[in-house]
This record gives sequence, C-alpha cells and structure tokens, in this order.
Amino acid sequence: MCSDMKRNCILLIVFLWIASVGAKPGYGPGEQDWGFVDVRPGGHMFYWLYYTTADVTNYTERPLAIWLQGGPGASATGRGNFEELGPLDVNGKERDWTWVKDMNVLFIDSPLGSGYSYVDNITLLPSTNNEIAQDLLAFMKQFYELHSEFEDVPLHIFSQSYGGKMAPEFALELYMAVERGDLRSNLKSVALGSPWTSPIDSMSAWGPLLLNVGIVDKDGYEQIMESYNRTLEYVENEEWHKAYKQWMNTSYIALNVSENVNFYNILKYLKEGDLDSGEVDNETVTGDNAKQTLHSLMLGPVSKALAIPPHVIWASQKSDIFDNLSKDFMRPAVDIVNEILNNTDIEVAVISGQLDLICATAGAVKWIEKLQWNDREEYFDAPRTAILIEDNVEGYEKSGGNFSMFWVNRAGHMIPADNPKAMSYILKKLTNYG
Repeated sequence: MCSDMKRNCILLIVFLWIASVGAKPGYGPGEQDWGFVDVRPGGHMFYWLYYTTADVTNYTERPLAIWLQGGPGASATGRGNFEELGPLDVNGKERDWTWVKDMNVLFIDSPLGSGYSYVDNITLLPSTNNEIAQDLLAFMKQFYELHSEFEDVPLHIFSQSYGGKMAPEFALELYMAVERGDLRSNLKSVALGSPWTSPIDSMSAWGPLLLNVGIVDKDGYEQIMESYNRTLEYVENEEWHKAYKQWMNTSYIALNVSENVNFYNILKYLKEGDLDSGEVDNETVTGDNAKQTLHSLMLGPVSKALAIPPHVIWASQKSDIFDNLSKDFMRPAVDIVNEILNNTDIEVAVISGQLDLICATAGAVKWIEKLQWNDREEYFDAPRTAILIEDNVEGYEKSGGNFSMFWVNRAGHMIPADNPKAMSYILKKLTNYG
C-alpha cells in the first residue's frame, strides 16, 4: 500500500510538472504545446512545439531547434512538420528520422500569413525582411515568458529556402536583443538550408546546371541566361519589383525549355500548374500509400486536434504574404550573414542539396565567396572532407572559424526528407545531438 501511495504521488508530481509547462497531447505521439502569440496588434503568429522523446530525465537536457519554412508563405507547422522532419508524415505514419527523437523542435509559421499565422487585415502583413525579423523577435520574447525553462537551453535556428533569407536577420536581431538585456536566450547557431540568401546568385546557377546535366540544350540555356541577365540588371539597379517580375519570367522560361523540370529536384518533373507561390507545390502526396494531401490534413484532423478557431483557415493568406513581399523578394541578405560572422559568436552553416535547382549549390558557393569575415582565410584554406556514413559518401563538409558548409548528396531542396542520414549527421555536428 505504501508503495502504491508513493507511486501515485510521483505520478501526480509528474502530471503537475507537465501541466505547468503547457505540455499536452496534440496530434501524433509525444507531448506538445501550440498556440497563437500576438506579435503586434492584429498580427497573430502560430507555433507548434514538440518536446523531445529522447530518453532523458528532463527535456531541457536537449537543445531547442527552431524550424522556419520558405516561400515566403509556406507553413513550417505543415510542410516542414509533416513532409520533412516532424514525428509523423502526411499519412500518419511515424517518421524514423524525426528530429524530435533527439531534440525539442519548435515550428513557427512565419512570416505572418503563413500556415495558421494570420493578420486581421492584409495591410498588416510584413513587407520587408526586417519586419519579419522583428515579428519573430516579438514572438520569442513571449515564447520565453510562456516557456522560461528554455531560456538557458541551447537554441539552434534551422531554415529552408526563403527561410535562409529570414533566419540570418532574425538571428541577428535576437542576438542584439539579448545583448541589450531585452530577453534571455542561449542562441548558438543559425543554419541556412537550401538558402535563398542571395537570390540573384541562386538564379545564376540555373542555366549552367540544367545544361551540364543535359536537361536543356544550348538554345534552352541561352534563353534562361538571357532572362537571368535582365534580372541581374534590375538587381544591380536596385529595381527590386522589376527584378521579382523578371525572376518569375525566368522561372517559366526554365520550366518551358526543360519540359517542366522540378525546381526542387532535377531528377523529377512537374505537372503543369505546379509552380505555386515561389515554391513548387509538393503538398499533394502521390503514390500507392497516399491517403490525403497536406491541405486536407491541416484543414481537417490537425485543426480539430489543436482546436484551431473556426475563423483561422490554414494557408488562407499564403498568396497575400507572397505578393506583399514581392518588392523585397530579390534583395540579398549576404550583408546580414557577414555581420553575424564578424560581430557575434553565432555559428553559421549553409546546407545545400546537389539536386536542388531553385537554390542551386553553385549559387550558394558563389555568394559565400563574396563574404568578407575575420576567419575567411581559415575557411577557404580548410580541406573539404567526405561525410562517410555506413561506407556511403552522403556529402561533404568544410569549416573555418564560425562558418561551415555542407554539400548533401542525393538530396534536392527538401534535404531533411531527401537524405535524412546526412541531415542527422549535420544535426549532430551543429547541436551535438542527431
């Protein structure tokens, strides 16, 4: 009887501890927390936190990883979660390589207008990268108030695609806020996956890549490069909206001359109309075991499980936020990366998949060569070594000072989904867990 009472007391203490930090059953396995944070009047940012399922006494023994999706306007809580690295895939099957097994994962629908995040009036949507960063900073201040147990936990920001443009400025704003004493955060690194950090450099690689692998011929290559050169002229003149329009035109030319190559994986092809808001629409799952699209999952079972208010419709403002950022879309964020490397102790990593077209590896290498930071020579003098896993070369890595680059084999734009073995290795290098 005494042992039963002791066990019941322990269970009660555990229950009260979990309740105090907001952990609760959500959609799928493990303890979770989610909700809306008002980052400014009329701006409601949604997050979904998964507590690690690692065998630890306290989940704060493992780092916190933030995931920011691309687009702009794609949903981290939807696409990143169910199609790349969350505990379940879109069909409800448990993912073997989920990051949640090793660390706490915080999906943030950013910018406002992405996923479940929304504004009361579309005039409140952000229109610049800095506005996105300020909204994320406002979010983090309130997140740490809700979850103060994470203030001293190592924080790592991971991003993909347009997220690779948002993440550096967010990381820098967060770092400066900590320095000012505005909040506490143990920010350690920012990782730019398949990054749209320097859009024009990414574009410069489209024609050569497609030509070199035989997807287009010389005539197709020349059409792409002619349109790219017009885009380059607009960028050099800082005519950003014209550059955005010409980027879009170049995208359609590349699709046309390549017979609809998939911008996210050059080994795949698209059906007509699949280019959606700056990201190829991978939200429809295909194959014998496909049971539902991401849209139907998020609008149905997930919204119900998370008790999303009826007036909040997942991805309903996706096109609005993409359009609202059109004048900022082609602006580079290389100067922000430079500032992080020179003036902070934050580790910066670039992760690139060899089969990605829209943010092709050669484009990333090109803008990295433009960086001017204190440890530049150390990085460029360092050897590039193979990532060898189970006798297979899964990619390559190179590091110097507080900067690293990872080249990932057999991966396109969606690196965590395409090559989870390599991504797990990279996670461990950056966070010590993976």
